[in-house]
Amino acid sequence: MTTHDIHETTAPHPQRWRILGFLGIAQLMLILDVTVVAIALPHMETDLGLSRAAVTWTVSAYTLTFGGLMLLGGRIADLVGAKRVVLTGLLVFTGASLLTGLAGSAEMVVSGRIGQGVGAALLSPAALSLVVTLFDGDDRNKALGVWSALGGGGAALGVLLGGLITGGPGWPWVFFINVPIGLLIFAALAVMLPAGVGMRPRPRLDFVGALLVTGASTALIYALIQAGDHGWLTTVTGGLVLFALIGYVAFAGWQKRARSPLMDVALLARRPVTTGAFLILMATALMVAVFFLGTFYFQHARGYGAMRTGLLFLPVAVATMAGANLTGRILGRFGARPLAVVALLIAAAGMTVPALTMQPVAVTVGIAVAGAGTGALFVIASATALGQVAPQEAGIASGIVSTFHEFGASIGAAVVSSVATVSLVGDSLDGFRDGFLVAAFAAAGAAVVAGLLTPAARHPAG
Repeated sequence: MTTHDIHETTAPHPQRWRILGFLGIAQLMLILDVTVVAIALPHMETDLGLSRAAVTWTVSAYTLTFGGLMLLGGRIADLVGAKRVVLTGLLVFTGASLLTGLAGSAEMVVSGRIGQGVGAALLSPAALSLVVTLFDGDDRNKALGVWSALGGGGAALGVLLGGLITGGPGWPWVFFINVPIGLLIFAALAVMLPAGVGMRPRPRLDFVGALLVTGASTALIYALIQAGDHGWLTTVTGGLVLFALIGYVAFAGWQKRARSPLMDVALLARRPVTTGAFLILMATALMVAVFFLGTFYFQHARGYGAMRTGLLFLPVAVATMAGANLTGRILGRFGARPLAVVALLIAAAGMTVPALTMQPVAVTVGIAVAGAGTGALFVIASATALGQVAPQEAGIASGIVSTFHEFGASIGAAVVSSVATVSLVGDSLDGFRDGFLVAAFAAAGAAVVAGLLTPAARHPAG
């Protein structure tokens, strides 16, 4: 397959920028739903009587399903056309959002979040495929720049919106708001999108690969959640981790045999892609740790309302976007390796502040500093993973990075939830302090790994 087979060769679609606007709003909705629930979680916990595990699964069920099925969603888009998959994903996500908002039990909440994850896994890769297909040359670079910016700012914006919505009409509207927006986008895209765009027939869908990687990841997340209640060095925890490792090995082996593999495992053997995947996993895990610990600290330990908590995350949002913006400007000058190390050390320093003193001002400043580090890391991770792949490999490389993004969110929520158990179920601040401390050590350790793993900058020729 040549690069000309991948992109349309016809004249640019006259409504491509308007289509990008609607696709961008849809993608923002998916990104927001990773963090918009952070502020709502304590209220959902109280109203629905959720256990700590159920609270964690409210985050992890979405991100795990989203990440585990994303590559399969991209393959389905190749087979039947991106337009059909985008519209189907929108309907599934919108319906699942309605179900989650109407939930009256933990089972309904988690089921709704799984449904949202399935819709997101269909929608996101198909939408990105449309962006790549509808744009060409400099316009494509501009469009992809807009797309990337949504990921950096969307997560931080989600906490702000979550506070305003939860403090206003109430937590169900965190999910209900997706319904009119989703239906509006569906109606617009159904009319504007050309039929058959992005369709590239493949022999079959790799359902076995999707089952293996999602099952292994579910076992790993469940092990991390269970550790908070039953201990980290127990037979159950160890058995689940072993099961997950076996699942990942089986997935890698299957990908080498499958006729139409879900993932080109050989790409992960390339140093830039491996580094990018590691950095995006760490960035997302640390970001979710900040939001999870911060929102429960302000609302559970300090008794702040949802709206006040959301406003306290305003400097976090600004710092996150500022870190991403500054890094994008200087990345070409300094290279990925030193900036990755610095970004992770900044995140570690930020996490250390609330670990040392659990005063509200210190926590706010600390998580804002950590946000600046994670915002920078998102840009570095994407540039590292995608900067040296061939054009025909960009789609699958993007899928790998996006998958690790969602798995990082799942792991971050599971780990900090387990470490902070004593504070989530009681009145002690020790759990929050331990959570921030573990995040700080993880960021510092990742800085060492990044310094060793990240490829050195290549100087442009001439």
